Amino acid sequence: MTDTLANHGPDEPFVPASKSLPEITLRGVILSIILTVVLAAANAYLGLKVGVTVSASIPAAVISMGILRFFKNSNLLENNIVQTAASAGEALVAGVAYILPALIVLHYWHNFGYWETVFIALTGGFLGVIFSIPLRRVLLADKELKFPEGTAIGKVLMAEEDKDTSAKPLVFGGLIGGLVALFQSGFKLISETVQLWTVGGSNVVFGFGLGFSPVLVAAGYIIGISAVLAITVGVIIGWLLGVPVVGLFVGIPSAGSPIDMAQAIHSVHIRYIGVGTMILGGFWTLFNIAKPVVHGIRSSLKTARGLSTDFGTGGIPRTEHDISIKYVFWSIAVVAPLLFFMFNHFLHHLDMGFAASSLLILAAFSAIFSLISGFIVAAVCGYFAGLVGSTNNPVSGMSLGILMIGSLLIAPLLHIDIHYLGNSGQILEGEAIAIIITTIAACAASIGADTIQDLKAGQMVGATPWKQQLMLIVGVVISALVIPPILQLLFDAYGIGGVMPRANMDPTQMLAAPQAGMMSALVRGIFDHNLPWSMVIIGLIIAFLCIIADELLKKRNIRLPVLAVGLGIYLPLYASTPLIFGAIASFLVEKRFSKKIPAKKAISSAKEEQGRKQGVLLACGIVAGAALMGVILAIPFAVMQSTEVLSLRELFGLRLESYKAFADLLGLITAVGLAVWLYKITINKKKS
Repeated sequence: MTDTLANHGPDEPFVPASKSLPEITLRGVILSIILTVVLAAANAYLGLKVGVTVSASIPAAVISMGILRFFKNSNLLENNIVQTAASAGEALVAGVAYILPALIVLHYWHNFGYWETVFIALTGGFLGVIFSIPLRRVLLADKELKFPEGTAIGKVLMAEEDKDTSAKPLVFGGLIGGLVALFQSGFKLISETVQLWTVGGSNVVFGFGLGFSPVLVAAGYIIGISAVLAITVGVIIGWLLGVPVVGLFVGIPSAGSPIDMAQAIHSVHIRYIGVGTMILGGFWTLFNIAKPVVHGIRSSLKTARGLSTDFGTGGIPRTEHDISIKYVFWSIAVVAPLLFFMFNHFLHHLDMGFAASSLLILAAFSAIFSLISGFIVAAVCGYFAGLVGSTNNPVSGMSLGILMIGSLLIAPLLHIDIHYLGNSGQILEGEAIAIIITTIAACAASIGADTIQDLKAGQMVGATPWKQQLMLIVGVVISALVIPPILQLLFDAYGIGGVMPRANMDPTQMLAAPQAGMMSALVRGIFDHNLPWSMVIIGLIIAFLCIIADELLKKRNIRLPVLAVGLGIYLPLYASTPLIFGAIASFLVEKRFSKKIPAKKAISSAKEEQGRKQGVLLACGIVAGAALMGVILAIPFAVMQSTEVLSLRELFGLRLESYKAFADLLGLITAVGLAVWLYKITINKKKS
């Protein structure tokens, strides 16, 4: 295989089309299932805790490589198949965990019904895969799309042939991340957050807070300084400026500590500014890419009609064999009536006094709207996967737009006058249908982006597209089957989005589910006609100014992504500020790498690339280890119905009040230490 690496050109696949290697194997399928479950669990926790997930493709590829190296006849196409299926678990859980918990927040659901959750996740994920099939050729052929993450995955896979990639950073990162999370969330010896707020002489609440989550420190390193700076701008607008100003003009709560007052102001007022910012950011994103996406869809369908792409037939190379376009159309024809029956089931599970004709019309509308919106956002996010990668995809912004449009169309179909508060049960039913539609679209968008990214990596290594597409469907099925019990376990252990399953639970351990909370607030405001439009309009104005600033700054190769600014305004401080530690480490790494000797540029670049790879693997390990520890801790927390069951403070005789300052200091030292470790590992690998 080394000879192939030496001879293949930059635009040629690593394994030529004329050569056939085993791709889908029994051991590969088993390994895919295991990694899918593990990575889905980790990202479910991460998505509910902070509202972001981290791409699982590179960790899955490295783990697969480490395991399959024990088999003499393994190959890189088999590795590619494993990471392709496993990454689907992360992608699907993102779409589900972002939106579906809004049904818990709205009190429409009191737990995650197994088969309902499975069907919603399965249909959304399946649509994401099949919608990407006609888009593959045109998006991968677009020279303007660099596919940064897909290219990185392909390079990691190809590096295996030179034994250039070690799984040690991933393993060590996982151990340290899990250990820190255990001492924070389990033993309660290290603080996860510190809040410093006070009330001024004019009854103005001001202050700040920091979070020390290892998951988020490492995520900040992966995301990078550009996006985190934009999030920081949002933090400044929302917390440093927004909370004092809004409190001054609107008033502050009369009861509680200054921390409670600040959080109440943010929850009731400021987060809607973030919603408004992300709404306009989502529509602006859609506007920017509408023309190339429409052109791409037309070209892809035209190309598909002129080619025979059934398995192994036709005169095209192995590396261009997609699942046949006729199967795509047949799949849509089967899914559409299934969606109709699903929505009809939800509408009939409670007797709300709707007319039968209204229910049938709404069920049909919901099915059709799910298909149309799912295809649009899958195409948009597939394009974005090529532009900025799947990690930075605007799934949230797209979902907000779908939710708004769906809500405004559903209300009149149910004969609900949103200017008049009628039957609260009917309103709740309409809100729930809008959330379910948005969840299906979000799953399609997330899987669509992930699919295109994986197909780009497959194109580089010389994989067979239809085999990748088949394994993506397998990954979707497996993750859809395991997501409901994972979500239920996390809900029972921590509570989600302000909803606690039991009395006397610790609110500081609750999973904020910021995305789901934002969706529930938006849909409730639209249907109840009590959306704080003044705050939303302020957010729209901020988004407009950010768009102008971004257009001006990009001429200097600087970006201010408006969706990231909106996220910073919306997120609680403990969920946004830890990103800064990791982003600073990433910035210092790049600054150090920029100081190179021109005469040794080629050697330096190769070492830098290896250093970056090791740094990213270490960060991915920290994220995976800490997130998995959160899932593991959820088991005793749920069984004992307390998040204090493993606390060691009482064992050591530590009083919370006197120990808190020391725990806060340990939290700060831990966050800074992780950032320094990421920097040192990357720089030292570059030197070696």
